[in-house]
Amino acid sequence: MQFHLNGFQTGDPVIFEETGNPANLANTDSLPEEVDVLIVGCGPAGLTLAAQLSAFPDIRTRIVEQKPGPLELGQADGVACRTMEMFHAFGFADRLEKEAYQVNEVTFWKPDPDNPQVIARSGRVQDVEDGLSECPHVILNQARVHDFYLEIMRNAPNRLEPNYCRRVAGLEIDTAAPAGDAAVTVRLERTDAGHEGEVETVRARYVVGCDGARSAVRKSLGRELTGDSANQAWGVMDVLAVTDFPDIRFKSLIQSKNEGSILIIPREGGYLVRIYVELDKLNPDERVSARNITVEQLIDAARRILHPHSLDVKEVAWWSVYEIGQRICDKFDDVPDAETGSRLPRVFIAGDACHTHSPKAGQGMNVSMQDTFNLGWKLAHVLTGRSAPELLASYSAERQAIAQNLIDFDRDWARMVSAPVKSAETPDGVDPAEVQKYFVQHGRYTAGTATRYQPSVLTGTGTHQHLATGYPVGMRFQSAPVIRLADGKPLHFGHTASADGRWRLYAFAGAGDPTDKGAGVSRLCDFLQTAPASPVLRHTKPGEDPDSIIDLRAVFQQGFRDLSLKDMHPALLPAKGRYGLRDYEKIFCPDLKTGPDIFDLRGIDRRAGCLVIVRPDQYVADILPLEAHEELAAFFDRILLRQA
Repeated sequence: MQFHLNGFQTGDPVIFEETGNPANLANTDSLPEEVDVLIVGCGPAGLTLAAQLSAFPDIRTRIVEQKPGPLELGQADGVACRTMEMFHAFGFADRLEKEAYQVNEVTFWKPDPDNPQVIARSGRVQDVEDGLSECPHVILNQARVHDFYLEIMRNAPNRLEPNYCRRVAGLEIDTAAPAGDAAVTVRLERTDAGHEGEVETVRARYVVGCDGARSAVRKSLGRELTGDSANQAWGVMDVLAVTDFPDIRFKSLIQSKNEGSILIIPREGGYLVRIYVELDKLNPDERVSARNITVEQLIDAARRILHPHSLDVKEVAWWSVYEIGQRICDKFDDVPDAETGSRLPRVFIAGDACHTHSPKAGQGMNVSMQDTFNLGWKLAHVLTGRSAPELLASYSAERQAIAQNLIDFDRDWARMVSAPVKSAETPDGVDPAEVQKYFVQHGRYTAGTATRYQPSVLTGTGTHQHLATGYPVGMRFQSAPVIRLADGKPLHFGHTASADGRWRLYAFAGAGDPTDKGAGVSRLCDFLQTAPASPVLRHTKPGEDPDSIIDLRAVFQQGFRDLSLKDMHPALLPAKGRYGLRDYEKIFCPDLKTGPDIFDLRGIDRRAGCLVIVRPDQYVADILPLEAHEELAAFFDRILLRQA
């Protein structure tokens, strides 16, 4: 973490100095008449977006929520590996990991072949394949994830706090208004004591609906969630219980012969456990609420499935029942299909507002946060004058396709989990061995690392993929151990980048002396620092630090003791801040103590090296040769506006 750039400051460095513009403060009880971004909903999608936008003091952001206060007990609890990678960019992954339950292995149980009326363990697998991520798959109450985001927001310069007890009463879009106008008018009805029935009207340049499956924002756009229902009811409960089931602290899938299935998810704290319980099939068009299911029924069903093991539930912290289904919107913004390309989006929907899943694969919260991590930097680019508003059309195009892929996977997984065990009586059932095989084969989906964006303005075609085979274009930038040259500190390379809306250029040096003036990295540094076509010079605003929008970092093949800081190119030691202080955190070397170094782990061409362009949301935008200066300039010219 870097601080003291513009002068020594005492106190906690995560608490930023309050903005000097009172109009931008966002911790007032009343809402302003006009904002840049109005976020509706304080779920994981809304808070991810609010936390990212809070890093930009000049963007007037407000977030409203219908509930009376912060979430205290969350429904979602699984935090995927990819989400933990993202949390490192926000700065709270280590704190979350310390508190959470870590999923290490998964056990599978099926009817005992010798006595099918009881269950027996049939398999045990590692939860996350080796090398998939440096981050674990963890379990933590969703409300605690919210707490971390809320802390970031209130410590930001604008002191962003949610405005609770606000219900969307109407939303109108002036489609004829110029691009920069606050063309979306939202009426919000207050429901808090002393203000019941009061209506606040807010005009916003952009509105983002993160208000759940019954989204008022989505309904105002005339969009619908469409998809299938499996006509299958499940219950879920968080319990403190005494049991002799030996795998109660492992994630476990248990399939009985005649009583259905349960999924056990241990929770944080060492004692709490979540149990998903398969219930009866629903009739066509029947809602689960019509069954009047009680928590006692859930407990009894779990006991029958666990037979011959006991389950003595001492306390139920939370429980619910739900229907399995997968639904999605055809678009995630307000632009009709017929007007795509001719009209700019002004209203967006994210998370459960535009796609819903079964809880079985743990995707709901994770995919929702990735939605707004994708959208947040794009909104910031447009609102700070970095990019044209046309950039915002890429949000729906990218995320709708990803959500559809995940829904297809979730449908198959939920069907397998709910199917009866295959036997002579149920020949159409599923063999538990197939369930285990499917889980292993699709582990990258559940880890959140399977996302791949298709070629577009933001994502290259992979022409030079051979230069870095371990960094597939369109997929997330996977971290690896490195050593920082300036101080010899071991780090994970991916954790050095924050959720600050900047692009990253990672220059991996080729063979030979990296300090030679003819070396690829040196020539790249010369180009970026002095050439008229340099994207750094073209797209950095006058008076800004040289890394304010495009952050260049280098990785050399030599050990950190074999190189000297004094021989490094000035572009890798940029002068920043009001004092022109040198940034010493741009140069890295392989960590040769921990095994394969980053060049081997990520398939970097050692002879030629390469340049990896990484988007602000941590996805690989393209791979280029170090000498491809014109291609590099052309890439950023398509996305960023020229500033100088």
